[in-house]
Amino acid sequence: MSPSQVIDLAQAALLLILTVVGPLLLTSLIVGTVIGLLQALTQIQESTLTFVPKLVAMGLVFLVMLPTMGQALSGFMGKISDMIIHG
Repeated sequence: MSPSQVIDLAQAALLLILTVVGPLLLTSLIVGTVIGLLQALTQIQESTLTFVPKLVAMGLVFLVMLPTMGQALSGFMGKISDMIIHG
């Protein structure tokens, strides 16, 4: 395996990570910030108030992004398979 192939594979892996995890992390960040601001404004310090909305929002985003995630994982596996087959 040549160094250029390793670099290409590493770039594809990083792009895959961003595609799969990025939307979930961004959703968690936005929902957490909004809930934190609401808690600061209303002075309600309930721990489940931050957990449940984040969990629901991330679940919805996961369901919406599932085809994109599957396509990204499939493309990465195809790239690895081509590298194995063609040397």
